[in-house]
Amino acid sequence: MKLVFATHNQNKFKEVQLLLPNHIELLSLTDIGCIEDIPETADTIEGNAVLKTEHIRNHYGLNCFADDTGLEVSALNGEPGVYSARYAGENKSSEDNIDKLLKNLSNVTDRSARFKTAIALSMDLQSVLFLGICEGSIIKTRRGDKGFGYDPIFLPDGYTETFAEMSLSEKSRIGHRGKAMRQLIEYLTKG
Repeated sequence: MKLVFATHNQNKFKEVQLLLPNHIELLSLTDIGCIEDIPETADTIEGNAVLKTEHIRNHYGLNCFADDTGLEVSALNGEPGVYSARYAGENKSSEDNIDKLLKNLSNVTDRSARFKTAIALSMDLQSVLFLGICEGSIIKTRRGDKGFGYDPIFLPDGYTETFAEMSLSEKSRIGHRGKAMRQLIEYLTKG
């Protein structure tokens, strides 16, 4: 079975490729000649994942899946949410995003947050959505040098290490993306 993973991020592609069973041939956007950036204009994380799969289905006619992830902070009404990657502005870095989030939470006691990953699958003219959620809180200072994005300030519930202090295997075991990927893999292998 051939399946397109709608991403240009080669690190994410390799990580996902290792998780899939051998009978699934995973193709990247580059492999199918898709060099354009697929617009992420939905107002939800789930909507952005679906937009990416619809783009591949409509323009290339191939079975595919796509993901989108966001950090939702309770005290900020779910911000940064769908804007997690560009919270501090379109051309800003993860460091800038963390700085803005910590500033916005500087006088806030409720620091509960959650990471959410949505994976949309479009296969054989059917669409399925998988959600992975990891509950936690935002700490006041960065800890750890692993991971990426908001990992240095996200402390998962029940743990004493931030995502940036955990090994990749530990983060995948308890994290949002790992949870959503396991649902996708179970769906793909049950048939």
